[in-house]
Amino acid sequence: MSTKSRSLLSIEATAATLEKSINALSNNQKYTILTFVDICLFLISISAAVGFEYGFDLMPVEIWHQGTFVVSEIAIKFGLFWAFSIYQQVLRYTGGEFIFTIVKAVAVSCVSIAIVDNLFALSTIPASVLLSDAMLTLILVMAFRLSVRITIGKLSRINYPGKETGGVVIYGAGSAGCILAHALAAEHGKRPVGFVDDNPYLQGRTVQGTKVYAPADLLKLKTNVGFDEILLAMPSIEGQRKRDILQNLQFLSVPVKTVPSITEILSGHVSIDKVRELDIEDLLGRKAIAARPELLQYDITDRVVLVTGGGGSIGSELCRQIAKLQPKLLIVYELHEFALYQMDMELSENYPYLNKVACLGSVTDAQAFRRVLNKYRVNTIYHAAAYKHVPIVEANPISGMNNNIGGTLTVAQCAIECRVDKFVLISTDKAVRPTNIMGATKRVAELVLQGLADLPTHNTCFTMVRFGNVLGSSGSVVPRFREQITSGKSITLTHTDITRYFMTIPEAATLVIQAGAMAKGGEVFLLDMGEPVKIYDLAAQMIRLHGLQPETDVKIEVTGLRPGEKIYEELLIDCEAALQTGHPKIFCAHEAKIAWKDLAPQLAHLLEAAVECDVTECVSVLHNLVPEYQPMGQYAKVKETLTAA
Repeated sequence: MSTKSRSLLSIEATAATLEKSINALSNNQKYTILTFVDICLFLISISAAVGFEYGFDLMPVEIWHQGTFVVSEIAIKFGLFWAFSIYQQVLRYTGGEFIFTIVKAVAVSCVSIAIVDNLFALSTIPASVLLSDAMLTLILVMAFRLSVRITIGKLSRINYPGKETGGVVIYGAGSAGCILAHALAAEHGKRPVGFVDDNPYLQGRTVQGTKVYAPADLLKLKTNVGFDEILLAMPSIEGQRKRDILQNLQFLSVPVKTVPSITEILSGHVSIDKVRELDIEDLLGRKAIAARPELLQYDITDRVVLVTGGGGSIGSELCRQIAKLQPKLLIVYELHEFALYQMDMELSENYPYLNKVACLGSVTDAQAFRRVLNKYRVNTIYHAAAYKHVPIVEANPISGMNNNIGGTLTVAQCAIECRVDKFVLISTDKAVRPTNIMGATKRVAELVLQGLADLPTHNTCFTMVRFGNVLGSSGSVVPRFREQITSGKSITLTHTDITRYFMTIPEAATLVIQAGAMAKGGEVFLLDMGEPVKIYDLAAQMIRLHGLQPETDVKIEVTGLRPGEKIYEELLIDCEAALQTGHPKIFCAHEAKIAWKDLAPQLAHLLEAAVECDVTECVSVLHNLVPEYQPMGQYAKVKETLTAA
């Protein structure tokens, strides 16, 4: 081994020992060391100041004669340093504001010492000594702290054996990027090798000792320096700009993560240094839809609110948002015991003052549901209970019809009987020109509410809201893709051209609440969800942003359309019927409907056939109720028979 190699190993070993020793110290031990060092610095500064005034040969004698003054001066400085919280600061993060705090502490201590000296005649030391002492104290204290900061920073950058060396690039050299860099400095294995920023003014400059590069320099930086992760530290950007940035980063074959959004940070739920995986909202580049507070409160605040399917994806988010709006009582109605238990526990922990009730029951049980409505005098119902997974409902059509049609009919009729003010149905884009049992049953559920809304014999306001695909819900495509990528499996896709509209669960729940507030009766509300997303492109982008290459590192397997699955989804039956509402992103459509006197007999016949498990007859009635229903597979034959007849 060469002398140079032995020297490097010695430096690395020393760095490792020092860093481990520093990290092993407790806070109390660090405070003790720091106060001891400061007392020594205070003594040095007063001694030097006296030496400058009287000569260093006489300095020991003068210090001895002025012992009471020296002890008092050190005590005052020490006390004021504690009062200004200087010992509570983390040295590795010292910056301009910390230096300003030291300046204030030293200035106040200088004035305090002069006042005490004059009041109690502790010494005959002139004012020039006090000024020199203050300047020396300031210089020594700041020099010590800055040297510690530089030393710790240097140690964290030395790659000694056994230390993980994950180089990262921080995209964004603003305040968020600086905070993130500070946070990373405290973590082993994370060292920023550079900032990247779109601002030409910052490019080429140095922030916290790290150079700022232009986005165009990323590829060269990766080649010359190397990094294995990009952290997007721009929480306030959204929409198309974020999408463009991610589009440019995905071809570097490096994982990209991001800090929380500005909304999450301001809500207090997370801090800015909590780096997370990219969500679908980041990839879509669509702004979250702003809510109108007066609409959110209209049907909820000081009212008794019931959510069916309250343990499901949409239902649980509705419960969370309703809990924030101070209802008189929130009733979580759910068939599945564990889902109900989880929701009840979450609400108890996060909203301890919420008045709530957890009700275990089925929406097809009219007697039990009616009893709940009467007991608690419910004002508003959000009906989220439904079977929604297309292949499952396609394989179990009777259960789907009983729950989605029979359940909706049951709770709607109970709402009328119990004089509920507002009833909001969660519908789906799959109800538009449906090709599957699930979509057709949800369209019939809409017809039920439309028919009941026109009856003059009650005062319940019925309305419905259609959604596209809800991100993060059970069975959602994005979590499944992420799981497949991280586990090293191939991504499975049903068709290369399949496209979907997307929205987040909080957006969906907010829309339900606002749409219900705007309802007059019988409307179908829908959201302007922007452009549909091609799922194949989404999968490829997710792979690249994990630092991998599609087809090379992660295969995309096309498995073929599932029973009843459409390539394209729609939100309206008649696009000409879409009307603006008081919310810029919510539209209203008065769809074709069937009068209740004509609808009721067919519903009765459908549910009777379901009791008899007569699938053919059930599907036949579905065709009559929903003429635009275009089934696939085995149910297509029923359609052909009806058409021929």
